[in-house]
Amino acid sequence: MSTRRKLHMRNIIKKALKASRGRKEPAYVPVFHSSSKIRRTVVLCISVCMLFMVCSTGVAKALDKQDVPQKMVAVIIDDLGNNMKGTEQILNLPVKITVAVMPFLPTTKQDAMEAHKRGHDVIVHLPMEPKQGKPEWLGPGAIKANMTDEEVRAKVTAAIKDVPYAIGMNNHMGSKVTSDKRIMSIVLDVCKEHGLFFVDSRTNYWSVVPELAAKKGMPPVRNDVFLDDVHTLAHVNRQLTKVVEWLDEHDTCVTIGHVGVSGMYTSSALHSSVPKLKEHAKFVGISDLVRAVWGWTGDPATNTTMPSDAQ
Repeated sequence: MSTRRKLHMRNIIKKALKASRGRKEPAYVPVFHSSSKIRRTVVLCISVCMLFMVCSTGVAKALDKQDVPQKMVAVIIDDLGNNMKGTEQILNLPVKITVAVMPFLPTTKQDAMEAHKRGHDVIVHLPMEPKQGKPEWLGPGAIKANMTDEEVRAKVTAAIKDVPYAIGMNNHMGSKVTSDKRIMSIVLDVCKEHGLFFVDSRTNYWSVVPELAAKKGMPPVRNDVFLDDVHTLAHVNRQLTKVVEWLDEHDTCVTIGHVGVSGMYTSSALHSSVPKLKEHAKFVGISDLVRAVWGWTGDPATNTTMPSDAQ
């Protein structure tokens, strides 16, 4: 290599070293500062997304709940009208119920008027002949299988007029009569003429009431669960559990209990079960249920549902 080329190369190297020594080092910026900021941003974004998902789910559930019709439970308590044990406790229930009042008894009007005053539904608890049982269990004004059409019509009409504020009717006993198409057809006709519907208590598996009611354009409403067919508190509580189970599978439940022998057990169990049942359904009167389910528009005549001193 010539001397001239060597000098040229040396100058280039010198300039490079000089430039290298004169260059300032960049300020040191810790990497973790940038990483921490990114992590904080990511966490914030995830949190906002999760909050949005939770809120959206809650709103969706609320809207779904509004769209689905609320389930209904109608509690009917039979045998009022004779100052039976548990009557006051039943009337004091903190929810709407239906009381079935027997006609022509010492406290028929008193019990019906008090129930109406407290916002409960009132129906006639019409005595009907059973296949078995003592005649004295029936009470006055009973419908029997050997009666003529005229006798049946007269007794049903009289019973309706004897129970103030009645908006419907159900059967007291009646396993024999509720399987008789002739008699039950007359009973339903009289009810319809007065703007009343009929609730089949289902004391007879072969009852003709739902079939006849449907043909006559009346609600084929019937009992789903008996609460106190065994007179113990434990049994009533078990039956209330069955009410909940029924509501898990159906939109409505009609359940029947009694005052009298089982009155205190039934009232006590119902009082205790109200909060739990409210989680599954709304307590309604039987009239609310037949209007909602079957569109019933019966309008009980004033002179058959109001006591004379209230007209």
